[in-house]
Amino acid sequence: MKSAARERRTSLRAAAMRFVVLAGVVSLFADMAYEGARSITGPFLAILGASAAVVGFVAGFGELLGYALRLVSGRLSDRTGQFWPIIIVGYVLSMGAVPLLALAPNWEVAAVLIIIERAGKATRNPPRDVMLARASTDIGRGWGFGVHEALDQFGALIGPLLAAGVLALRHNYRVAFAILLIPSLLTIAGIITARVLYPAPTDLHAKPTDVHTTGMPRAFWIYLSGAALVAIGFADFALIAYHFQKHAVVSTAWVPVFYSIAMGTGGLASLIFGRLFDRTGIGILIPLTIASAMFAPLVFFGGFAAALVGVMLWGVGMGVHDSIMSAAVANMVPQHRLASAYGLFTGGYGVAWFAGSVALGFLYGYSKLAVVVFSVAAELAAIPLFLALRAQRAGAHADTPPD
Repeated sequence: MKSAARERRTSLRAAAMRFVVLAGVVSLFADMAYEGARSITGPFLAILGASAAVVGFVAGFGELLGYALRLVSGRLSDRTGQFWPIIIVGYVLSMGAVPLLALAPNWEVAAVLIIIERAGKATRNPPRDVMLARASTDIGRGWGFGVHEALDQFGALIGPLLAAGVLALRHNYRVAFAILLIPSLLTIAGIITARVLYPAPTDLHAKPTDVHTTGMPRAFWIYLSGAALVAIGFADFALIAYHFQKHAVVSTAWVPVFYSIAMGTGGLASLIFGRLFDRTGIGILIPLTIASAMFAPLVFFGGFAAALVGVMLWGVGMGVHDSIMSAAVANMVPQHRLASAYGLFTGGYGVAWFAGSVALGFLYGYSKLAVVVFSVAAELAAIPLFLALRAQRAGAHADTPPD
């Protein structure tokens, strides 16, 4: 009996790992497409006649809408249980919008396509994260999300370099967007394959699902508050790139390279620290938050070398945000409300990031020092909340009787 149970558990773990890798490959191609597009949409909108204010509004509104819609997507996923249809619709929206930018006749149409891409990502992410969380229950959620994020970030590394290479050879933004049709089609093919092979990836674990607890626990709200503070102080790469060019810290040709380096660093960090999260718990966020907060003085005060180190720390922060933070949510909330929790968490995180981006952009017009102080202070303000959360989680585990 024990041997059969052990074999079943081993089989489930192997199947779960295959699903996580397949989902990561889908995200790799998706990130190649939309991160490649995002790296050049600003200049493309400008060429089509959009003003700087319009470019800023489109980027900011797209992000805000993208995060806010996750509240709806998460709630809808929990209520209907139709995870795959919602995920597929989200991917079709995103991957359809990216190559269509090659045909945009004016900036208004391009802006709508950019916003549709963000809406598609918002639609698919909460139910996809639920699938990842449940599938990786037995292999370690930190490891599961870490592997997925590493593949995701590898795509984010390749995409901007692909777009930059096309522009260097052809000097044509429309050709660059058209080339992104290839990873877009591979993404759709990958998600359909995943649907056929794993119609119910939420069943890829041996542990029973919690169906009794209702509402979000106090730990979730503490965690969301800390994550929101981190997001408020985390500068968008657009502001970093703007600073690089304005002060000639990094040449124009090096900006997408720096971004790719940040994505690669984030992918590696998600693997390493995802595994550490499974072993040490939520406390790993404390030193990581302190380390990533140091990106600001290096980026905004340093020269080329210091800025490179700062961008790498910024990439570590991105990797941590998208892997450990997602994994931690799954350990805090009732499983039948996990999609709603992801929607609420990423929605709150996104709104905080948007508010912080606006504040940092405003402060940059007055003083780089003000930007650095605000950024570091906001991120470090999250540390007491993470400490309180670690203590609460430790106490809860201590009070739990052994099996």
